[in-house]
Amino acid sequence: MTARTSRRASLIAALTLIVSSTGVAAETVVKVGVINSYSGFLAQPGDELEKGLALYLKEHGKELPAGVSIELIRRDDAAQPDVGKRVAQELIAREHVQFLTGVISSPVAAAIAPLTVEAKVPFVLANASGVSLTRLSAYIARVSFTQWHTSFPLGKWTAEQGWKKGYTAVSDYIPGHDAEAAFTKSFTAAGGTIAGAVRFPPTNPDFAPFVQRIKDAKPDVAFIWVPAGTQATAMLKAIKDLGLREAGIHIVSTQDLVPDEELPNMGDTALGVITAGNYSSAAKRPANETFLAAWTREYGTKAIPDYISIGGWDAMAAIVDVVKETKGKASAEEAMAILKNWKNPESPRGPIMIDAATRDIIQDIYIRRTETVGGKLANVEFDTIRQVKDPWKELNPQ
Repeated sequence: MTARTSRRASLIAALTLIVSSTGVAAETVVKVGVINSYSGFLAQPGDELEKGLALYLKEHGKELPAGVSIELIRRDDAAQPDVGKRVAQELIAREHVQFLTGVISSPVAAAIAPLTVEAKVPFVLANASGVSLTRLSAYIARVSFTQWHTSFPLGKWTAEQGWKKGYTAVSDYIPGHDAEAAFTKSFTAAGGTIAGAVRFPPTNPDFAPFVQRIKDAKPDVAFIWVPAGTQATAMLKAIKDLGLREAGIHIVSTQDLVPDEELPNMGDTALGVITAGNYSSAAKRPANETFLAAWTREYGTKAIPDYISIGGWDAMAAIVDVVKETKGKASAEEAMAILKNWKNPESPRGPIMIDAATRDIIQDIYIRRTETVGGKLANVEFDTIRQVKDPWKELNPQ
């Protein structure tokens, strides 16, 4: 050993001794892989999700134990399952993430799910709503919703209004299929009948021919599902152009049709639309007012949060709680044990918790009407179905 090497070794040993004697530990960095649609036809909802999860970490990262931090490693799935699978493999194998989160699209989440089983990586779903996703991996917990959470209560509510002849029109992919099945089942169980059903392409659809088919069928009510974002505005434009509501046809949907951030682009066409959802930025809850204040500080008044933002916020809240409880040292099994029993009574959307039996969310579902509040469109909650478990899993036990 040279004299220089000997001096360097002695210095390292001395520094190690100082660190040990002062009780200062090396920082523990928990890597969280965020898979999101930063591009593609779901880029707009992807931006809402990104804003929500980043804001939670900024507001609450200071609550982590001393010497523990969270690093977000972001990847774009472009709303494509094969891309989502590839970037998930990269995050797991190269970046060695301890958690995965994000994901707007259900087909993308389904492509990723087997990887979480193989690698034993907890995956906190922040949005993807495909009803069977949590059954694809024991390492998935969902904090968002399924389409059955919203569409099933809405079907019963719709029939109770005396609107007995229905028609369904949905995007032809997983969440659209789930929404259609849930609404149809509860609507018909409550005495309604389905006069017809159509499905349209999930990307770049021309809605006019489908809306015309609804009008020709002359139902009392049309249940419509499209992915949130610009497609929602395009659908409402088609409804207006073809005079669907003027023909006496009521429009009901899930929160996807009137996402809060799209309301300024929709105009009066959205007025009176009835939807079922788990969040509205117009809600008068203390936790929501605190959230909105933080949102405005970070993003200004032009950016409007919606239910996808809240999915990102609550996904990061769940991960932060696991990291806090375990000081960043949780094994996958320990993390899932905590996530399966996680709850937050003060979410901006109201009290939420994970159902330990299904690893899916339990939450309040609100019936809302789009109205003008303070000169702006808002989704006003006027009825509440308390603490809804995923109805599909209730009807189809594993």
